[in-house]
Amino acid sequence: MADLLPPSILAQLAPTPTDPRPVLLTIAGPTAVGKTALCVQLAHQFRTEIVSADSRQFFRELSIGTAKPTPEEMQGVPHHFIDSHGISEDYSAGRFAADALAVLEKLFQRHPLVILTGGSGLYVQAVTDGLDELPSVPPEVRAQLHTELAAHGLPHLVAELAQTDPVAHARIDPQNPQRVVRALEITRATGRPFSSFHTSGPPPENPLFRNVKVALTREREALYQRINLRVEHMLAAGLLEEVRGLLPYRHHHALQTVGYQEIFGYLDGDYDWAEAVRLLQRNTRRYAKRQLTWLRRDPAYQWVELG
Repeated sequence: MADLLPPSILAQLAPTPTDPRPVLLTIAGPTAVGKTALCVQLAHQFRTEIVSADSRQFFRELSIGTAKPTPEEMQGVPHHFIDSHGISEDYSAGRFAADALAVLEKLFQRHPLVILTGGSGLYVQAVTDGLDELPSVPPEVRAQLHTELAAHGLPHLVAELAQTDPVAHARIDPQNPQRVVRALEITRATGRPFSSFHTSGPPPENPLFRNVKVALTREREALYQRINLRVEHMLAAGLLEEVRGLLPYRHHHALQTVGYQEIFGYLDGDYDWAEAVRLLQRNTRRYAKRQLTWLRRDPAYQWVELG
């Protein structure tokens, strides 16, 4: 199994006399690139466990639309933070980071290396590098934004973000209402652009672990073929039925995302089934592109192209 990662990266995973910290091996990459399969193989190779940083796989009710790994795919490797919460719970990147660091502290007592993986860039970053300190927001500002979101839709708020904070607009997924609202509430509450609160320069060293970051990619057409095939598998596995069962929770943040919004539109009668499938495949490809853009912002990632 020594060829799972390039030798240059494998060499970084060995203990060093000058740095006794254990290693947090982060495996990131776009949806459908093959993170789960590789991480399970690596977990077997290093006899370790996996911490999931997928912001939707936390929720027990979301399985098919999140491509949650099955017990067969996990191959007996412990996966932390999968099915850890109910859909009615709000679970932020900050809360996840605190919980994940507590779990990592325990895991490092018995493993010199632990794997962190997931496609949710902000949640991965919250663990590896921490989050910027942001000011508190009056509840009435947040409530007003949610009222506007319900009344006018997400594009209305995205347009405001583009005007008030072009830097944040370029970085934030325009289909993620939680992050758009978060940026605008900070801007409205402080009168300063949300992006102005981001610290510059490399993150401080974490005393708990040594970071080794790997980003996976594939040739574009190969990745798109895998995405289209994954969508077909989701539909065959019963995605429509899963989404029907989630209708009472459709306004939850985790469901304002690719894989669910397209099916909600079909159930609302906005378009036919063929169009729902087309949108689902197209939007998943677009999501993968945004994930790659996010990862390329961090120079610490070492890129590995899968065949």
